[in-house]
Amino acid sequence: MEINTSVPKVPSEAEKEFDASSIQGINTMTFRKRLKLYKNKPGSLILLILVMLATIITVSALIFIIGYILINGIPHLTPEFFSWDYNSENLSCVPALLNTIMLTLIGLVIAVPLGIFSAIYLVEYAKKGNKLVKVIRMTAETLSGVPSIVYGLFGMLCFNYALGWGYSLIAGAFTVAIMILPLIMRTTEEALLTVPDSFREGSFGLGAGKLRTVFRIVLPSAVPGILSGVILAIGRIVGETAALLYTSGSSAELAKGIADPGRTLALHMYVLSNEGLHTDQAYATAVVLLILVLAINTLSAVIAKKVAKGNQ
Repeated sequence: MEINTSVPKVPSEAEKEFDASSIQGINTMTFRKRLKLYKNKPGSLILLILVMLATIITVSALIFIIGYILINGIPHLTPEFFSWDYNSENLSCVPALLNTIMLTLIGLVIAVPLGIFSAIYLVEYAKKGNKLVKVIRMTAETLSGVPSIVYGLFGMLCFNYALGWGYSLIAGAFTVAIMILPLIMRTTEEALLTVPDSFREGSFGLGAGKLRTVFRIVLPSAVPGILSGVILAIGRIVGETAALLYTSGSSAELAKGIADPGRTLALHMYVLSNEGLHTDQAYATAVVLLILVLAINTLSAVIAKKVAKGNQ
């Protein structure tokens, strides 16, 4: 029979005073306790003040802009402003609203498949260190910084004149599709890169091929990130004016087809404010545009949440 001769360890005074349950995360502390903690670290206190100040300024600016638009625009949202036909008396925004929806859908139909498939090639099929991949990425980043007026001039020369489309929704849609293509491609690429390699390895281990793995495993996992890029692209299309002024035209009538000209909501607001005679209606158009963007973002967020739950 063995006798345990080991001497039990006597805890020190520091260990007696230390209690693991007393540890509290800084994010769960009250504001007063956090200030007491920062008193001994003036650098952290200064950083905290700067971060809080930046947050307050940003939120205040956003609230001021939205409030200013709503206060000046809501009183002028009259029933005549939502008439089906536009004339010089009602200055209806309905034709511009429908033109915006049509142009946005056409632009997304053109740009989203190209952007997603390009990103799939760059992430899943292209060899690492490939010079062509570096050139494509550098080109996409460069195109993202090109001013929209340059896209407008290119669209006018290429689609309106060279192809003979004239001022039309299809010319404007192709122009904005080229504008948002780098954005969708880069956001999709980043979303695909966030998918763990273990997902791909597990799929290959079960006997799935490359194509099946990409479309059944990788893409569904990256859908929330891809939708974020699509939301940003929609926001850029809806708020675009310079490029569409040269391609889709500034006709206030509802476009009966993709070959007809038509102004969008942002362009409608620009024309009304530029004339200087209908500033109130320009504010009302801004309210409609704000509501449209909010509705699109909310719908996209709901879809992304449902897709994310379905993949879990």
